[in-house]
Amino acid sequence: MTVTDRKLLERIWKAVAGIPRGSVASYGDIARRAGLPRRARLVGHALKVAPAKLHLPWHRVVNAQGRISLPGGSKAHRMQRHLLEEEGVVFRNGRVDLARQARELDLDALLWRPRRD
Repeated sequence: MTVTDRKLLERIWKAVAGIPRGSVASYGDIARRAGLPRRARLVGHALKVAPAKLHLPWHRVVNAQGRISLPGGSKAHRMQRHLLEEEGVVFRNGRVDLARQARELDLDALLWRPRRD
């Protein structure tokens, strides 16, 4: 891995680490926050290769439709859903309302509302 590759991954990891408890972001949202628009697949790769010692909240990342991208019914899928539901994330018909999540993550809310974690 080159130094440039490592820096890109670190930008993604930092963006994922910034997702507040009880919230989700899409792979595309994370790519944009990391300054890498249109690189959603790179976000998936970055999560796959992230060192465990980073303790990233990987479970807070979902696809653009608000669904968990892991195979339905798999142990990993069940674990991600369980972790999100423990944080109060609500699923309707197997999806999270990303529009609602985006409203909750606006700048004023991030700066002024009490922290949940």
